[in-house]
This record gives sequence, structure tokens and C-alpha cells, in this order.
Amino acid sequence: MADGDGDGWARCGLGHTHWGRYGASGLMAFHRGDDGVVRVLLQQRAWWGLGGGTWGSFGGALHSHEDPVEGALRETAEECTLDVAAVRVHGASAEDHGGWVYTAVIGSVADLPEVRAASRETRRAEWVPVEDVEKRRLFAPFARTWPTLRDGLVRVELVVDAANVVGARADGWWKDRAGANARLRDDLAALTSGVRGLPDGLVPYTTVMPEIVLVVEGAAKGIAGEPHPGVSVRAAPGSGDDCVVDLVSAPEPGVRHVVVTADRELRARCEAAGAHVVGPRWLLARLPKRTR
Repeated sequence: MADGDGDGWARCGLGHTHWGRYGASGLMAFHRGDDGVVRVLLQQRAWWGLGGGTWGSFGGALHSHEDPVEGALRETAEECTLDVAAVRVHGASAEDHGGWVYTAVIGSVADLPEVRAASRETRRAEWVPVEDVEKRRLFAPFARTWPTLRDGLVRVELVVDAANVVGARADGWWKDRAGANARLRDDLAALTSGVRGLPDGLVPYTTVMPEIVLVVEGAAKGIAGEPHPGVSVRAAPGSGDDCVVDLVSAPEPGVRHVVVTADRELRARCEAAGAHVVGPRWLLARLPKRTR
């Protein structure tokens, strides 16, 4: 499983030839400015290569030991000067060609750094406003997927109504509410590496890496002071339901909210605010199984 073992041609079940023995992936990096302008990082391909002179996302062949996110970030770091450690990955969209898969990885950067070419495969690197992308001569596979990618330049925030979800989990929560909320917080961290099956129409991803907010109230408020990687715990100052609604009602460009609750009144309030809602059963089916 040495680096470079993915370089080579492969034939998919549709009879087409693709670069990447184990598939390929690319990074669609974007930045949303304070002025509301969204820019994406594009690569102009070297004249000597496939699609020479055209524009598209950075990427290339996966190696046998890599997942698509690792591969997309590695290829980008090899081909340009972007610090990929600064990329916050929000999702991935896999396109199966019949045994050969290309995965577009979508991620954002908080700042807008200057990016230059870093390999002979790249002629130029440039942050391009989304309105101007189609004015470029695009690499044909990228041109085909760009409309979908453009719709995916967002992040997903999963807001969990802790009291409701804990109540749907038979793990002795009635004896130790704070402990039950802490266990839920710990389990939620597993979802930051990727979750599938979010509501239709939310984002055009096959996998979402959500930002997670756990809203706690009452006896569980104490866990809000315990830092935990991947999960933000919000102690409701009053009603937990009101806190959830406040979170999803706050206007923030490029954010799509999914609320986890079975409370009918809270569901109606969240949907009226524009959020999607799923039930505790959906969430619990995606959390790690606990052994007694």
C-alpha cells in the first residue's frame, strides 16, 4: 500500500477508461465572503495533460489506503499551495461509473488565501466567483457536475433536542439525566466523520459531515461546561424548545439546519423557520451501539 499505487488507468463497468486504479476524488473548496460573494478554488490544467488548458477542481487518483477525503486533500496539497489543514470538510458526493467511483469533496475556508500552482500538472490556481465559473472553458467532467456542486456550497448544522432524544433511549436516563446527556454527546461525535440518509432536498451530498449542536436543559446543563471535540453543547437559558427554535431561526447564509426531535409542536416551529426535521429513531440508528 505504498504512495502512488493508485496511479494508472482503470476501466469501469460502463466501458469507459478513467485515471485512478482505485477511483479518484477532488476538492471543491469555497469561501463565503462577508460581502456575500462565494468563490471556489479552480485549477487550470497544464496544456500537456488530459483536458489541457481547461478549468476544474483539484484532484486525482486515490491510493489503495486512502479514503476519498484523504485523497482529495492530498492531491490538492500536491498541486497547489493551499493549506489543506485550513479546509473544513462539509460533505462528499460520490459518482459511481460501475465499479469505478469519483468523489467530489466539498469544504470551505474561513479566509481567502492567495493560492499558486505547485506542480507541473497545474498551470494556474484561482479563486473564481460562482457566477463566473461557467464563463471559463471547463474540464468536461467538471462542467457536467458543476450545477450539483454549486448547490452544495453550504454547511449542515445538526441541532439535537437532547431531552427528547434521551427520552427515546432506554439506557437508564431517568436515574441520571446528566449522565445520559453526556453519553449522547459522546456518541454524537462519531457523526462528524460522515452521515448518510439526510432529508431529500437538503444538500446534494451522498455523505454529510455536519456541525453538531446539542441543546440541553434542566439537570443536564452542567455538561455544557465540558469541552468535547466535534460537538457544541448549548445550555438552554429557559425552555429547550425555545433555544432550538432560536438557533434555526437566526439568519446565516450558507447554513442548512436539521433538527432532531419527536416533539410535534417543536417540529412545526422548526419547519416554519425553514429547518428540516428528523426523529430520534433516525439519529439513534446512526449512533454507535452501546454495550451494557
